[in-house]
Amino acid sequence: MINVGKESRGKFVTFEGIDASGKSVQAKLLYQRLQNNGVDSVLLRDPGATRISERVRDILLDNAHEEMSPWAELLLYEAARAQMVEETIFPALADGKVVICDRFYDSTTAYQGYGRSLDLNLVKQANTIGSIGLVPDLTFLIDLDPHVAIERMKKSNRANDRMESAGIELQKRVFDGYRKVAALEPERFSVISGDQEIKVIEKIIWNIFKNKFEWFFSLATGKEDR
Repeated sequence: MINVGKESRGKFVTFEGIDASGKSVQAKLLYQRLQNNGVDSVLLRDPGATRISERVRDILLDNAHEEMSPWAELLLYEAARAQMVEETIFPALADGKVVICDRFYDSTTAYQGYGRSLDLNLVKQANTIGSIGLVPDLTFLIDLDPHVAIERMKKSNRANDRMESAGIELQKRVFDGYRKVAALEPERFSVISGDQEIKVIEKIIWNIFKNKFEWFFSLATGKEDR
């Protein structure tokens, strides 16, 4: 696996969690905070972020594709990810930027591995290919009970996509899968309860980021930590 965590390079931060956990909101808030502090950063979503990857995303999340094989689902996610890594993430990290990604290969382990019950060893191999060996420097797991997440989705005004429509049993398996994945890599993962106020979670994330990557703030000389 490729380690990009060198002092002369950028940093790669990912956000994970079940649907409606609040991870996307927190990814955006961290990005905005970095921008406010003068730290050059990029906000992406997986799958997505490039023209090709966004087209694959449309296929994956379209409710019309209910018959999609879990194996086809796995490979489509990896294909979209590989395009994003090669086209967008590697160049940004080489330029010394902080790359924030809403989901990465841990989502595939949780959803396709644990959620769809695919062979975990094969999923791991696929993840290595799809990520082109790239490993996040820091991953925030927003931990939220699936029943709470389902209630949040019901209260929202938008229609659920194909993955969100899979039901509570899938969400339960994914939830358990995320916890198992995080337990295997405690140095990379920061697990944060999603059942807190948005501002409280934002502050926790900001403090963890600052403590782990303190040297980055030398890039924002003269700017006050906001």
